[in-house]
Amino acid sequence: MTATDSPTRQHSRSQQLLAENEQVIPGGLASINRRAEPCIAFAKALGSRLWDVDGHEYIDFHAAFSAYILGHCDGTVDDAVEDALRAGRSNFGSGPTEDEGELARLFLKCVPTADKVQFFNTGSEATAQAIRVARAATGRDHVILMQGGYNGNQNVVAANLMNTPQQLGGKQVIGDEYPLVPLSAGIPAAERAVMHAVEYNDLEAVRTLTKKIQVAALITEPVLQNIGVVKPKPGYLEGLRELADKNGFVLILDEVKTGFRAGLGGYQGLSGVTPDLSTFGKALANGYPIAALSGKRALMDLAVSPDAAKRVLVAGTYNCHPLTVAAATATLKKLSSPEFDVYRHLENRAQQLEEGQRKLLRDHNITATISRVGSAHCIYFMDHAPTNWWELITNHDSAFDLAYRRGLIARGIYHFPVASKQGSISFAHSKDDIDATLDATRAVLADLKR
Repeated sequence: MTATDSPTRQHSRSQQLLAENEQVIPGGLASINRRAEPCIAFAKALGSRLWDVDGHEYIDFHAAFSAYILGHCDGTVDDAVEDALRAGRSNFGSGPTEDEGELARLFLKCVPTADKVQFFNTGSEATAQAIRVARAATGRDHVILMQGGYNGNQNVVAANLMNTPQQLGGKQVIGDEYPLVPLSAGIPAAERAVMHAVEYNDLEAVRTLTKKIQVAALITEPVLQNIGVVKPKPGYLEGLRELADKNGFVLILDEVKTGFRAGLGGYQGLSGVTPDLSTFGKALANGYPIAALSGKRALMDLAVSPDAAKRVLVAGTYNCHPLTVAAATATLKKLSSPEFDVYRHLENRAQQLEEGQRKLLRDHNITATISRVGSAHCIYFMDHAPTNWWELITNHDSAFDLAYRRGLIARGIYHFPVASKQGSISFAHSKDDIDATLDATRAVLADLKR
């Protein structure tokens, strides 16, 4: 099926597969965050396209939570992985390798705001390490998080994501912290006591907390992209940098999503605000499992500090696995290559989509705002772009958003079917892909207006 075929699609095999998996996997999936309605089990992907086990084809704007910046199964990246495998690049488990050094030098060339870099397997590992480093450096325990931000699944950041107003006490909190709402059971009270959630774009709340507690670190996505594309207000990131310098805490920018998608140097390269530490993942290796922690030399070198009381453990059997290193190296080379001019292509396709969507929304007299940073985009069905989670949850028409996403899926355009989730364009998306997406969008909006 193509993007403009009949919207009637059955997913019986997908439903059957989920039921079978539930017998042996809790929830039926290895990551519960992948579960959504409609339940679709995918079988194959290539470029900008996905195919499910029921035989349906989709143009993909989910990109596995934004990881596939070059598109699925990019030939350049996959060839590099195959070459490494055939060359006997096993995971030796002892000593340094030429490949990890090459990747580190290439990474730092792309991200010149960092002095050194260390590699892990997941974004959650990288952010956990960042907070551990911050605590070792400062001798403090408390961590400030952003309401609506996501920084991984580890205890110290697993709180205050997509909460209801009722969970947050029924009112927006400006200038102070929100009630803590853990994402999971099993987080000890002692850990919850050193976690503090504030509203994004609220400098006064951070300032208030620095007067109450000894802050080790503040961690934030520079753009909140787990709830779409919520941008920093002018001066916000600069204000965080000033507060960190004044109060002696470590500023961590979580660029697991924005890194290499917002730009080659991450969002920090666009904003001009240099964090103490930053984390990268997802687009770093075009979907292969690798993540990075980078930052200032003094902090990064705590891994080898001669002072045992300050030394931070870095360990992982699969850190810098040779196949993922090959994928990351090939990805960064392609992203930085003038020959491919990846970012110009991404911007052209993103502009094409945004301009088409704006016209269609106007034509159908639908109140909506499009927020975009590079190839990351989100339509909010409200009259302005939100600047924080409370604005979003109390103004955005989530029911309309969900119906819109499901309508697109029925016509072969795949956005993750959860309201206010980010969409991502890849290097593999063509002008024809965007045209087909806009045709499907026109039909969906007409149906919804009826």
